[in-house]
Amino acid sequence: MGLEKFSPDKTIFQDENVLRDSYTPDQLICRDDELAQYQSALRPVINGAQPKNIFLYGDAGLGKTLATELVLDRLRTDQEDYDHLDLHTVSLVCKTLSSSYQVAANLVNEFRPPEEQIKATGYPAGMVYNMLWEHLNDLDATHCLIVLDEVDSIGKDDDILYELPRCNDNGNVDDTLVGVIGISNNFTFRDNLSARVKDSLCDDEIHFPPYDANQLRQILEQRAEKAFHENVLEGDVIPLCAAFAGQKYGSARQALKRLYKSGDLARDENDSMVREAHVRAADRIVEKDKIMAELSQIPTQEKLTLYGLLKLDEQDRTPAKRSHVYEQYTIAAKRIDAQVVSDRTVHDSLSKLTLKGFLDVNEKNEGPHGGSYYEYSFSIRPDLAREVLSEDSRLASLGE
Repeated sequence: MGLEKFSPDKTIFQDENVLRDSYTPDQLICRDDELAQYQSALRPVINGAQPKNIFLYGDAGLGKTLATELVLDRLRTDQEDYDHLDLHTVSLVCKTLSSSYQVAANLVNEFRPPEEQIKATGYPAGMVYNMLWEHLNDLDATHCLIVLDEVDSIGKDDDILYELPRCNDNGNVDDTLVGVIGISNNFTFRDNLSARVKDSLCDDEIHFPPYDANQLRQILEQRAEKAFHENVLEGDVIPLCAAFAGQKYGSARQALKRLYKSGDLARDENDSMVREAHVRAADRIVEKDKIMAELSQIPTQEKLTLYGLLKLDEQDRTPAKRSHVYEQYTIAAKRIDAQVVSDRTVHDSLSKLTLKGFLDVNEKNEGPHGGSYYEYSFSIRPDLAREVLSEDSRLASLGE
């Protein structure tokens, strides 16, 4: 069968870009409280005062980055009405950066043309910081706000989060008032910051909670109006996308992915409508893609621990004690000639899998004679976990 002729979509999508992560809507709905907090925290800038250092936290897809873009755009526009202000902003996504040194080097490059950029290795840390202070001092601006998105990627190496917020107080930068906005998808990152960083960075903290299904429905309706042709969505499509995403994630990103994939499936089938069946198929595809992306990053020992719980789930023995998981883990590890680690190490793996959202854990207490223990079960669909693990070359033989 030969290739069909490409032709524009005239039935389902009007502008599918509206459903992509890269699209910035004119308005962030269902975040009025967070936007009000954000504007309040930035008000010192419009007064010509030292900026506050702000820390935003909450899971991915909750509007933190979009809120930052919208609030800073508004601040840049409004500051033009005041002669005493000249605001400069720098935004850096730290997802691929694992140290304060790398963040500092990349910030230096934000101020430099391509031919003068420095490498992310090879310089003494103090020299890189001095380069950064020099660029900030050379700015023809009264204020500079530095946004560090996904800053949790740097882990425990949080020196940059001490140096930047204090660069004015320490005399490193004199002519420009500097403020830092840290954005994290990891709740525990904020708690694990060193005491000196908490004192410096967290002048104001803004928590972005998960959206509920009703809020997700409103967000999808806002996007769908521009994304789809009129009257192509069956009445239960948006509520179902919102329910699937709201039940587990509370994430607008996850809801939009399901709506976009539903439209894709309808288009591929040459259907004139997006229907409930498309949403259910889309949910499975999106969920599998998400699980695959996350599972591909975990080490073999954690995958074997997950496989042990899968075997118990197949036998209707979940929620399961750690000791039962360890029995199944040991069998699986021996079958693929992997090192059999201790029960304690498997316990650590179970804890990590729980933190990553793959598992649920409940504490059981059977009194003075039975004692207390933890039971583990899946928070993701076991069949999807099984399917993804079966595609791991080392674990594939376990399904035989």
